[in-house]
Amino acid sequence: MIQARTMRGILWVGVLFNTLVGSMMLFPDSLGALAALPPVGSVFYRWMLAFFVLLFAATYGWLALQPVIHRPLVALAAIGKTGVFVIALACLLRGDIQARAVVLSSGDLVFAACFWLWLRSTPAPDDRS
Repeated sequence: MIQARTMRGILWVGVLFNTLVGSMMLFPDSLGALAALPPVGSVFYRWMLAFFVLLFAATYGWLALQPVIHRPLVALAAIGKTGVFVIALACLLRGDIQARAVVLSSGDLVFAACFWLWLRSTPAPDDRS
């Protein structure tokens, strides 16, 4: 069972992780090269993708500061993190990205597992007596 205090710590690590990944997307020629991210065609798409990654980072920080962690947002984060890993794995299997990029997305898989575990082990507010 993941306690609220531990979950807040996980959320803060998620802030750092997503900030790093968002920065890699904003600066693919320098930071993105560390993870062997594929080249992007348009600045618009790179900025939009980085915006959403950084928006999730801000959301994790906001969640960590709340007196009660909002379960639907954690569920959305778990779905998103799971999806990132699945997409990266599919792209690796297609030969579109290098294994190093999947290693980066394995961090998303770890966060997804933590988020799912917290959701399963923490009763919803209606279930509390």
